[in-house]
Amino acid sequence: MLLERGAELAAVRQALRAAAEGRSSVMVLAGPLGIGRSALLHELPRCADEGTVHVLRAGAAPTEQGLAHGVVRQLFDSLLTTASGPVRKRLLAGAGAARQVLGDDVVPGPDASDGTVLRDLRGLLATLSAAAPLLVLIDDLQWTDPRSLSWLARLAQRLDGLRLLLVCTLRDGDPGSRDPLVQELVASARVLRPKPLSPAATGQLVRTHLGEPADDDFVHACHELSRGRPLFLRSVLSEAALTGCAPVAASTGLLHTAHPAQLRDRLVNCLLLQPQPVRDAAAAIATLAGHEDPALLGRLAGLDEVGLTTALRVLRQLGLTAEEDETRFAHPSVREAVECSMSAAERQRWQETAAVVLYDSGLPAEQVAAQLLEVPTPGYAWAVPVLRSAADGVRRKGRPELAARYLRRALLETVEQDRTRAQLLVELAAVELSFDPPAAESHVAQALPLLPTARDRAAAVLRLSPCVTSPVTPSGAALLRRAVDDLVDPCVRDDSGGEEALGLEARLRYAGLDDYAQLADAVARLRVLEPPVRSRGGRELLAVLLHAATLSADGEASEVVRRARTVLDWEPATIVGGGSVMQLVLFSLVGADALQAAESWQNAAERGGHGDDGADAMTHARRALFHIARGRLPQAREQAEHIVELAGTIREESRCFVYGVLGALALSTRDMQLSSRIVGDTADRCLGPIPSALLSLLRMAEQAQEGDAEAALETAMECGRQLECAGWRNPVLFPWRPWAVSLSHQLGDHHLARTLAAEEYARAREWGAPVAIGRALRLRARTDGADERVDLLREAVGTLRESANQLELFMAVRDLGRQLGDGTEARESLREAGELAESCGVPWLPGPVTGEGRPSAPAVRTALTRTETRVASLVVNGLTNQEIAAELQVSARAVEKHLTNSYRKLGITGRRELAAVVQESGVHAPG
Repeated sequence: MLLERGAELAAVRQALRAAAEGRSSVMVLAGPLGIGRSALLHELPRCADEGTVHVLRAGAAPTEQGLAHGVVRQLFDSLLTTASGPVRKRLLAGAGAARQVLGDDVVPGPDASDGTVLRDLRGLLATLSAAAPLLVLIDDLQWTDPRSLSWLARLAQRLDGLRLLLVCTLRDGDPGSRDPLVQELVASARVLRPKPLSPAATGQLVRTHLGEPADDDFVHACHELSRGRPLFLRSVLSEAALTGCAPVAASTGLLHTAHPAQLRDRLVNCLLLQPQPVRDAAAAIATLAGHEDPALLGRLAGLDEVGLTTALRVLRQLGLTAEEDETRFAHPSVREAVECSMSAAERQRWQETAAVVLYDSGLPAEQVAAQLLEVPTPGYAWAVPVLRSAADGVRRKGRPELAARYLRRALLETVEQDRTRAQLLVELAAVELSFDPPAAESHVAQALPLLPTARDRAAAVLRLSPCVTSPVTPSGAALLRRAVDDLVDPCVRDDSGGEEALGLEARLRYAGLDDYAQLADAVARLRVLEPPVRSRGGRELLAVLLHAATLSADGEASEVVRRARTVLDWEPATIVGGGSVMQLVLFSLVGADALQAAESWQNAAERGGHGDDGADAMTHARRALFHIARGRLPQAREQAEHIVELAGTIREESRCFVYGVLGALALSTRDMQLSSRIVGDTADRCLGPIPSALLSLLRMAEQAQEGDAEAALETAMECGRQLECAGWRNPVLFPWRPWAVSLSHQLGDHHLARTLAAEEYARAREWGAPVAIGRALRLRARTDGADERVDLLREAVGTLRESANQLELFMAVRDLGRQLGDGTEARESLREAGELAESCGVPWLPGPVTGEGRPSAPAVRTALTRTETRVASLVVNGLTNQEIAAELQVSARAVEKHLTNSYRKLGITGRRELAAVVQESGVHAPG
């Protein structure tokens, strides 16, 4: 199937008509490899009506160039073998001296190319053309044997008296194309150059070859890859059909990875026929893939400027390099063919030489290192520094796998088991940590015996845990303990290793915070230790110990705040993403209800500039935590949306902090969609104790929102028992008792509600955080006697005015105003509650919950069905009817029906009042 060759076929038809009238001519179909010359030549006999011309065919081949008159004999054999016996005898009888070239029974002599033979060969053509015009077709003229070529060149100059059209194909760039006789013949011919196929023709060929419609993107990829050359295109399509590659946009990437064997073999044959300078230039391009500097190519190929220019021109003429860039191959298969044309030893020599050339030329380390990866044998004194520098560069660009490859290659250069090898192993472990922690631990273990001092060994082990919050495996913890023992071993004469010792202790203590005994030991250590906050290790240890005190609420919040501020004073506020020290300090300050110092540090950090996406995720997480602690839930939601968008960039050592913040937000907002996402994202991860505890609370909140108060209460109590067993008693960070109080009150178990409220108040008083004390007082006001409620709520309001949490203050002021019922103080409290509700972004209804015809919490529970309660809870979360329908897997019409029933039962008019009534009634959450 020929496409877009109409101009060439029309020219041949015209030339055949002229030949029939006695005006013979010569045509040459020229072009690069794969343009379709031979296919076009094969189609030319169809340009004439059947039986009106005699067709003589011949195909030259490199292996037959030593066969004298081989092409000439093919031409006449193509006619004589189809002729009848008598005709064949008559033609040979009249061939004269040409018979010794054509006859089977005559061996050509040494004088077979003399003028008589050449004249009689032409005479034979004249005899044949007298009967009918001749169409003489010769494929690959550049490989024609010298005697046949001599005759063809002479024939092209003596066409008078003949009715003949001679058409030859000629490959551009081939050595034979520069033969003087070939040039002479071309000079007397009309040269036709078939053009590459257009995108439209490419699409037609794709659809025909694959037998089905093709996407435009797939066709475009085929056209770009083949550059419109039929041989390349058909090879790619054959490979696609063989591998079952569908002609759709999603398959375009597969086209670039295809390796058509047929095309590769053709390219290998072409390369092997080229002179050595051309092959060397091609090998240099293949070896220095991506380097376009001709000077480098010439140095590697061993060619001067003129020699390289000539070789590159030949490669372009052959169609092996791109028209727009002679230093880049036209198709991936060309490079594969170049490599296949060399032996394994030759390829290695090229790679070795290339590495030396790049290094001697002063190229960047990453480029030299990339070349060294192709060299499997050591032996370069400069290789290790180059590879280490390259590894550091790509690591900074976020490519740890490539950095590890460079460092593994550097290890090949270090035969001696010395400190240099140990440093390489430690550097390799540091980059492997992000994608292969077991390998990292193994390489550190290999490095330890090679390091001379205990401090060096401690520093090496610390590379396994670059941040104090980095996850530590049991085997990694064993290495940490081994390094600690090494530092304090009296048999080891070494310096104190103070900084490393502090860092090691910080990591080991952080890893043991979920163990009651280790948690208590950390708090005891805090009481007797004053770590040097001017050192990094000292700040890490102090942050961990403060975190332990905050989790356990052991001690006074004010003391934790005082010591946390000393860390802030010395921790550089220059990296927006910050480090694990700040994560722990922020949790401690939030747990102690002291945000001002932390927000000041964060503001200074943000003014210092932005880091990568992982740092941006941490910035949003911190901002979300501040908003949660201040009770500004809509603003916290906005930050959470950014965190979710950047979820893929969160570093491993920051996941505990980030998911702890998201869990706290989901719990505070009763956002079950966010809760489900957190549960799904953390299903297969070990995030640390805080997110794990919050996940239990999220399951409790989900059960409460679904209307299963009994299951929710059981989950809350179980979560509380687990937290108590771990020693995690902070009432600010783990508000399980307020939920349990609300749920037990809802279920009518007032004794349990009073007991839990009293426990919460006692813990809050011991810890001393204003938000915890104020919340506990409000809980007591709900569970204690009516005579004490006003006094408890007044005390709660007074305490919460010292807290950063405006949402807790709103709920206390709201409850006080409603409890007062009427009067100036009640009206003033309700007015202030309205202002606080607006600043916190929460819905509410002024007036007492049980007054003005508004339903109480028991009335809401009694009036609404379980499904209606679930729909109402989702309204509180701000979901639309369509979103609620998708969540419950029902129709939007069903949601509207449930809402209409709820409005009627509760005596309200719309969603805003419903959200306020449900939230204020405490049906599904403490509030």
